[in-house]
Amino acid sequence: MRSPRRAPKLSVVVPVLDEAPRLVAALRPLQPLRDAGHELIVVDGGSSDGTFEAAVPLADRVLQAPRGRAVQMNVGAAIATGNVLVFLHADCRLPPDPDRAIGSALARGSRWGRFDVALEGASRELPMVAAFMNARSGASGIATGDQAMFVERASFDAIGGFPALPLMEDVAISRTLKRFAGPPARLAERVVASGRRWDAHGAWRTILSMWALRWAYWRGADPRELARRYYGVAPRHPPTLQVFAKAPVPGRVKTRLAQTIGAEAAVSAYRALAERTLATAAAARRAGVVGAIELWLDPESDPAAIAPWRDRFGVTIETQAGDDLGARMRNALRASLARGVPALLVGTDVPGYDVVYLAHAASALERHDAVMGPAEDGGYVLVGLARDVDVFGGVPWSTPEVMAATRTRLAAAGANHIELPPLWDVDTHDDFLRWRDRPLTVAAS
Repeated sequence: MRSPRRAPKLSVVVPVLDEAPRLVAALRPLQPLRDAGHELIVVDGGSSDGTFEAAVPLADRVLQAPRGRAVQMNVGAAIATGNVLVFLHADCRLPPDPDRAIGSALARGSRWGRFDVALEGASRELPMVAAFMNARSGASGIATGDQAMFVERASFDAIGGFPALPLMEDVAISRTLKRFAGPPARLAERVVASGRRWDAHGAWRTILSMWALRWAYWRGADPRELARRYYGVAPRHPPTLQVFAKAPVPGRVKTRLAQTIGAEAAVSAYRALAERTLATAAAARRAGVVGAIELWLDPESDPAAIAPWRDRFGVTIETQAGDDLGARMRNALRASLARGVPALLVGTDVPGYDVVYLAHAASALERHDAVMGPAEDGGYVLVGLARDVDVFGGVPWSTPEVMAATRTRLAAAGANHIELPPLWDVDTHDDFLRWRDRPLTVAAS
């Protein structure tokens, strides 16, 4: 006998960028959903107009992520607790009782779907444009972002979320979902979307422009070039994620911890922490938060010992070089910066790393020279650079003054930086006990 379908809990994910003047009006109609037990997550892509602050009292979670709807929606989905995800643009309003409409569609066997759309604005052509959008979507099974796409969480996870594209992410995920989960449910209830784009540029000009972009995409054009044409600026490259590590060999890793739990147990703890870090890195790459993942081994480690990590997590292996930790970190970061790509550098023994933390760091590099993740013990667990800044010289490594000395170096270099919330790493037996009692997850909770 089949178990009854669980009633849907919706997680509504709203990507935003510089929407402060309109945000309260956009989020206020969603409050009844929150009152009914559903969830509202707002993901800011680096606004400079107070959008983040305006969203805080009206959402369950407000996150920061690199600019780009696909990345922002993936980051929001990473912490969503609902079994159904709804992706809503900030200039769109859901119809009344969307939870009932979505629940009915799922009960009929659909695993994903979208609403019809109505466009609101001054242009007389908008009703025609909306009718054409709905007809085209009904015939093709392709949903657009304005139609408030919804998808069962299990299906979204199974396909890896939105492809990390700077444009056409809605078309790409629709094509994948059609293959994986069948055609979408078409709900006749209407999302009301802003017609400001058509009003600003002219209805026919906008229609022709969008069709030209879609045609180019279907013919295989680079989505980055299409995004440059659409937005007028080239999308930025996601930062390289560099993981400093050692091969998991007894007597070489977690030596302080080994004094209390034994060398083999210390290696097992190190391996579990490192693999969790790499799994989180891989999840951040799928979300589009980071680009390449590099595993930087200390010079005494044998790369063959971590070949399974390379194959399992899709990382490249590099060797650290330099006389001390600061020199090795600077050389690694410089390698990415020399290619014109910012970089984030992390260790392997921090249970608090998750996709959201890395997204916050990557977002910070879009507006700052450096980002730091302080450690509770006075050091730091993450450093990221958007330009080559020597912040490591003269730092008293392995002391509680590391972070303070680094702040001084940043100020002396004239580098503007931002600090993330502090995390803790596993060094001592007390840290080990704290970690052992903490549930391990890849995504934030």
